[in-house]
Amino acid sequence: MNIRFIGGGNMAAALIGGLLQQGCTREQIAVVETNADQRGRIKREFDVEAAPDLGGKVFDAGGPANTGVIVLAVKPQQLAPVARELAPLLSGQLVVSIAAGIRARDIARWLGGYERLVRAMPNTPALVRAAVTGLYALPDVDTEGKRAAEAILGAVGSVLWCENEEMLDAVTAISGSGPAYIFYFIESVQQAARELGLDPAQARSLSLQTFLGASTLAASSKEEAATLRARVTSPGGTTEQAIKVLEREGVKNAILSAAHAARRRSRELADEFGKA
Repeated sequence: MNIRFIGGGNMAAALIGGLLQQGCTREQIAVVETNADQRGRIKREFDVEAAPDLGGKVFDAGGPANTGVIVLAVKPQQLAPVARELAPLLSGQLVVSIAAGIRARDIARWLGGYERLVRAMPNTPALVRAAVTGLYALPDVDTEGKRAAEAILGAVGSVLWCENEEMLDAVTAISGSGPAYIFYFIESVQQAARELGLDPAQARSLSLQTFLGASTLAASSKEEAATLRARVTSPGGTTEQAIKVLEREGVKNAILSAAHAARRRSRELADEFGKA
């Protein structure tokens, strides 16, 4: 199948790299990117066709047929005008949007009622092909279309299908914003390590390897995180004292509140962008 990206930023580049690594040919992929520097980067890194606008040969003969896929990879505030420009060029292709915070129905409206559409919410670990992506499809998307969307987003990690679009707000709050929570925690542990006498290089190495090891253990274990934590927390030991401080300071409640705030903001942004 032919895959056309509208937008050639970091997430598009990550997807292109993953697709090529999984066996897509360069001839199957093309990009529309208005920024000349970004366009040049795409050409240099991946040797795929890149055009400055939708009027270029990317959408001429050899472009996406009925089995093709168009990936909307522009910034949320750019999506409405791009979708309206794209609408008359559609002829059965699957459209996949990776723009954050914009509901599928609003995109379909901007596309002139076109509903062969999947909305995707990837996260930044896509840059190292370790993403988790939430997917939601409108009813017009058949099994073949879902498989195509899953193959494209699966090129940079794992995927999770959502039964209703509201679930994507929760996905945004957990996996979309989640890397920032983790980076915040790592940042804090590194600062603690420096205050306890380790040099910056040691603090970085120790905190990153500890987090990587704990995450790997949790991912490979069938037991809940609470059980794994309890095993490390010996009565009267150092870890118990540390956990008591975290509980006293309300760290868990702060994390819960943060996730709820992120979901709330996701819904607000969807309302704001949907008015375009």
